[in-house]
Amino acid sequence: MIEIKLFKEQALKGYTLIEGFPGAGLVGPMASSYIIEKLGMEYIGKIESEQFPPIAAIHNSKPMSPARIYKSEKTKLIIFLSEFTIPSQLVNPLADEVLAFARKYGIAKIISVGGMPAQKLSDTVYVASSNPDILKKAQAKGIKPITEGVVAGVSASLIVKSQEYNIPSLEILVEVNPSIMDPRYAELAITGVNKLFDTNIDLSELDKEAKEVEAKIRDILKKVKTSHQNYTNAEESAGPSMYA
Repeated sequence: MIEIKLFKEQALKGYTLIEGFPGAGLVGPMASSYIIEKLGMEYIGKIESEQFPPIAAIHNSKPMSPARIYKSEKTKLIIFLSEFTIPSQLVNPLADEVLAFARKYGIAKIISVGGMPAQKLSDTVYVASSNPDILKKAQAKGIKPITEGVVAGVSASLIVKSQEYNIPSLEILVEVNPSIMDPRYAELAITGVNKLFDTNIDLSELDKEAKEVEAKIRDILKKVKTSHQNYTNAEESAGPSMYA
C-alpha cells in the first residue's frame, strides 16, 4: 500500500528522523522545509502509494514527488516531508512503514513536529513521549511535558507504535490557531528541537523564509485539492474502463 524508496542505499545508523507531515497549523511542513533549506539537505528518496493524490510538486522547475526524504550527513538528520495531507486510511500504514524503515536503518530516534489547537496561544513548547529520559531532558531544557491531551495524525501513531519497535520517539508541539499558518509556529518548534538536541539551526531568517514556505505550501495544498478533484471528475466522466 505504501512504499518508502531511496534513490540509492544509505548509511543512516544513529541518525535522528524528523517527521514533518501536515497537521494543525502546518507546523511540520513549515519547520521541516526551513530546516532542509538551512542545512542544504540532500534529496535522497520518496514515499509512494497508489492512494496518494496523482500529482507532482514542481520546485525550481524540477518535478518532484510531493512526499520526499532528505538527509544531512553533517548533522545526522533525515527528514520525511509531505506537501499534502495524508489520507486518514493511510495514517497507520504510513506510521508502520516509517517505523520499519527506522528499524531497518538503525535510526536512533524519531521526532514529530506539530501543532496543538488552542483558543489562547502562548510561546510554550510542549513535548509528548513515552520515554522517561526524553521527558526528563525536556523539562531540564524548559520544554513542558504534556500531562493531559490528545494528538492526532501520523505523529500520534508514531509515538504510540514506536514503543513496539523499541525506538525512542517524541512529538514537539506548539499551540496554534488551526485556521492560520504563522511562521512563529515553526520558529517555536525549531527552538524546541535546538534545545533538546543541540542542532543549532539558525533562526535569523526564519520569518522571511517561512513566509515564503507558507505561501508555497498553501499554494500546493490548494492545487492538490483542485487537481485531485479534477482527476476524480475526469474518471467519473469517462465511465467504466474499456478493459473492465
